[in-house]
Amino acid sequence: MAPGQAAADLTAAVRAARDGSEAAFRELYREVQPGLLRYLRGLVGTQDAEDVAAESWLQIARDIRTFRDEGAGFRGWAASIARHRAMDHLRYVQRRPTASQSAEVLVDLPSRDDTAAAAVTAVATDAAVAFIATLPRDQAEAVLLRVVLGLDTAAAARVMGKRPGAVRTATWRGLRTLSTRLEQAGTPDAAATGTVWAGDLTPRTAG
Repeated sequence: MAPGQAAADLTAAVRAARDGSEAAFRELYREVQPGLLRYLRGLVGTQDAEDVAAESWLQIARDIRTFRDEGAGFRGWAASIARHRAMDHLRYVQRRPTASQSAEVLVDLPSRDDTAAAAVTAVATDAAVAFIATLPRDQAEAVLLRVVLGLDTAAAARVMGKRPGAVRTATWRGLRTLSTRLEQAGTPDAAATGTVWAGDLTPRTAG
């Protein structure tokens, strides 16, 4: 999901889930889980992401009655819970080394006339999530939150515990780096994609 693109309105589902509706909670899970799982794959690796996601949803189910934000705010709340779980996992479980993914894994992605849509397609694949994870940690997490999970800058900043300007800068730098690597690997439209994203995410403040 592109930054600035409207997320599905989860307000009604959040309200119903808070009141105990299992059907509404399943709807929230269907809407949020795919992006949340990709975010966790970038943090803890593919092998452990499912377990961390399951632990996160157990906490979300337990605490949803106390949640008072709605709509896109639920995604940020879920991401915050998942991030805490991921950090606990990384502290107490020895993480298996993850083989770095080279840009070549993305060369065969189809070209798109809409380069912004192509960027979203690229970062939505499992191989690309592993590729994003090769960025410096703050850049990788910012890209995952903004582009893969679809949070806006303010929500991503709350999850990461950083200022919005720092998150905007990290996202911009990360996407520019990915674009350069893809261009060097010969991925179609990589240079144009980087230009589109740089225009969308150029930081207003440095740092």
